[in-house]
Amino acid sequence: MGNRGMEELIPLVNKLQDAFSSIGQACNLDLPQIAVVGGQSAGKSSVLENFVGRDFLPRGSGIVTRRPLVLQLINSSAEWAEFLHCKGKKFTDFDEVRQEIEGETDRVTGANKGISPVPINLRVYSPNVLNLTLIDLPGITKVPVGDQPADIEQQIRDMIMQFITRESCLILAVTPANTDLANSDALKLAKDVDPQGLRTIGVITKLDLMDEGTDARDVLENKLLPLRRGYIGVVNRSQKDIDGRKDIKAALEAERKFFLSHPAYRHMAEKMGTPRLQKMLNQQLTNHIRDTLPAFRSKLQSQLLALDKEAEEYRGYRPDDPSRKTKQLLQMVQQFSVDFEKRIEGSGDQVDTVELSGGAKINRIFHERFPFELVKMECDEKEMRREISYAIKNIHGIRTGLFTPDMAFEAIVKKQVIKLKEPCVKCVDMVIQELINTVRQCSNKLECFPMLREETERIVTSHIRDRESRAKDQVLLLIDIQLSYINTNHEDFIGFVIRKGWLTINNISIMKGGAKEYWFVLTAESLSWFKDDEEKEKKYMLPLDNLKVRDVEKSFMSSKHIFCIFNTESRNVYKDNRTLELACDSQDDVDSWKSSLLRAGVYPEKTITVESEKTTSTDNFSMDPQLERKVETIRNLVDSYMAIVNKCIRDLMPKTIMHLMINNVKDFINAELLAQLYSAGDQNALMDESQEQAQRRDEVLRTHQALKEALAIIGDISTSTITVPLPPPVDTSWVGGSTGGRRSPPPSPTAPRRMSSGQRPAPRGAPPPPNRPGPLGPFNNSADSPQAPSRPNRAPPSIPR
Repeated sequence: MGNRGMEELIPLVNKLQDAFSSIGQACNLDLPQIAVVGGQSAGKSSVLENFVGRDFLPRGSGIVTRRPLVLQLINSSAEWAEFLHCKGKKFTDFDEVRQEIEGETDRVTGANKGISPVPINLRVYSPNVLNLTLIDLPGITKVPVGDQPADIEQQIRDMIMQFITRESCLILAVTPANTDLANSDALKLAKDVDPQGLRTIGVITKLDLMDEGTDARDVLENKLLPLRRGYIGVVNRSQKDIDGRKDIKAALEAERKFFLSHPAYRHMAEKMGTPRLQKMLNQQLTNHIRDTLPAFRSKLQSQLLALDKEAEEYRGYRPDDPSRKTKQLLQMVQQFSVDFEKRIEGSGDQVDTVELSGGAKINRIFHERFPFELVKMECDEKEMRREISYAIKNIHGIRTGLFTPDMAFEAIVKKQVIKLKEPCVKCVDMVIQELINTVRQCSNKLECFPMLREETERIVTSHIRDRESRAKDQVLLLIDIQLSYINTNHEDFIGFVIRKGWLTINNISIMKGGAKEYWFVLTAESLSWFKDDEEKEKKYMLPLDNLKVRDVEKSFMSSKHIFCIFNTESRNVYKDNRTLELACDSQDDVDSWKSSLLRAGVYPEKTITVESEKTTSTDNFSMDPQLERKVETIRNLVDSYMAIVNKCIRDLMPKTIMHLMINNVKDFINAELLAQLYSAGDQNALMDESQEQAQRRDEVLRTHQALKEALAIIGDISTSTITVPLPPPVDTSWVGGSTGGRRSPPPSPTAPRRMSSGQRPAPRGAPPPPNRPGPLGPFNNSADSPQAPSRPNRAPPSIPR
């Protein structure tokens, strides 16, 4: 294995994995991904292979990596590879892995240099790797070849950005030493997604291919075009080395000799090469692991604290101890009783935030569902009037009645009261169902003792069912009580007296005393008025037969609001007056009196009936105005009396159910449940714990111990690893901020020229040297190269005057 740094990290991560796997949890370290970004043929795949320590990626000239390769390294006892597109097939020969990558690439992109953003997913299992994700990305190219699209450059950029925009991705910006670093596309892309340089490492490849007499010393010392994390130079295997099967170990040794023997690099040979790159990346992984430790420690400590009390109870626990079983049975029954009462009365320790339950659900049944069921029982208005009409006619028989019969009223009321039995019984059923649901919810805490739970549910449910019949009998008795006596003297019943109040008779002549105020009493049969509200001296009684109401315009001189009553047969209404004009202080009073007269069957002048339904019903049976008024009177009386009955039933139903059902069940659980359990059978068998509970007890004790061990392991890791601080920020403004491929601005004409370590200052007055490529390509004297700072330990070249 070529990556010794990774080998040193493996025991550290394995300790963490062991700490979490011992308690059955995943160690979610979420180690960073490592993406290699660079131009075409920059040596990206070689850098990646050196880091992994295996030779398995395709090689060649031009664009070779044409699909992203997402390589997942998984720590395992054996070494093999597996592709996602051919899952189940294990590759132990890494030459076959390379061939499969090439074949899968051609299958999607074709054999003529096409590209695709669809990644190839490869997993490598090995005892010598960490759980990491490495990404080999296509090289950035500008000119399409073969089957490549015209926008090949933008497509590759978008493909790369999908990966390197993730905050957990380390970016290796690879640039060959024989190109212009200031125009490195890899560095520009990295600057766009990582402007602070926190996760970007510059990698300079092909140092051995630079022109003789030039070097990249300024760059590698991070003095020229600096990056926050600096640059690391590497020497990869040449195509000849690869063709000659030169292994990675030999290549690493050759790389070391190169840096030690090169005059420009020997002083920093220890900071160069693939091992140094590996060490930097591994240190980054170590920093990440240390950063995650506080969260892990906090998580483990909270879990340990949550289990402390339960683990303490289980220590020394003896499942077969008879005294323990007796004590626990008492505790369980007592807890069941407390839970049931809390769920009914409220303030339970487990508040349901999803739906209503227990006492809240029963309260809703009492005050919402039950009243709603009563409202649904209201009969059809047309059908009601038809029934009243038939009842009046049948009661009068062959005779023509002069007065509204009481028997018709009672017959209709009793029929309506009987209809209340169905919603009342339904209310009892709904409460019983909720009580049974509450019992089941409370018995959930007994699940560790299956027989006890089953027996408790059976006993309490049987008692509830026993009380059900008694509750329903009592509820039906309430209805029968209402049927037994129709109390028309109830204070809320309008009876035949519909309204009382002061009114002024407005059309009395001045000769007879003029307008005068009287106390009026409106009944279903007549309108009477008295001298005062003591009703001792009656002035007149006006029958309501054939009367109607109409408005009267308010006089200019009067502040009163007036309406009048008249006879439809053009008879005098009151003494010599064809109309009876009545005055009120406000229009609201007028409207109120007209409404009361309407209930007594005295309709407005222009309306035969109140509603079209009423017209239809009377048309079907009789157009007799007297019968119509009687129907209206009884209809109003039925409404008034049924309102009293409904109010009484709505009040008595919750009280009856609470007394006969809910309070009784609570008393039964408190006083008799334990005795019923003792008489049900073997108490020891009741307290036999379930297999799940035994497993739970063992798991709690094991987890509690493992948590303490895991915390100790994390403490050891915290003290055995060292965090390397992040280098201070540097000025990276020389890196273009856009990924559009713009070149850097040309240097100022007066700026000193950059020179490599192989050059020396020219003597004063000497002609300038010829313009030839310097280190990292033509970036020495190119007009496109940016202005570079001079080396601090060397004098700048003289400029001829």
